[in-house]
Amino acid sequence: MSKTLKDQPVPGPAGNQHDRLPIKMMNDRILVSIEALEGERRSTGGILIPATAQMGRRLTWAEVIAVGPNVRAMEVQDQVLFNPEDRYEVDVRGNEYIILRERDVHAVASERLTEGSTGLYL
Repeated sequence: MSKTLKDQPVPGPAGNQHDRLPIKMMNDRILVSIEALEGERRSTGGILIPATAQMGRRLTWAEVIAVGPNVRAMEVQDQVLFNPEDRYEVDVRGNEYIILRERDVHAVASERLTEGSTGLYL
């Protein structure tokens, strides 16, 4: 059973939660939303790190917005860990999303996994 963006309220360009996106993901593809990859960020100690600072290979967390019918290990609203260098970006109604394959996801974090789970599967 595939989940589409029609079933999930996704803000449009004006931030209206009632705008629904008519998108159906295919096969093992997932659509994720991340807050920001680029830009300034702060360390846990409060140090400001400029956007131009080089970072090693670092994985990124994102929220699942839609999943294709063949995706087995994640659901809409799960948090997934992936490599931001291996991605396809798409612009839908002024919002940027990333399309990934299920095999490109390294870990899934979800409250539904806490029962009987030993933790993240890496």
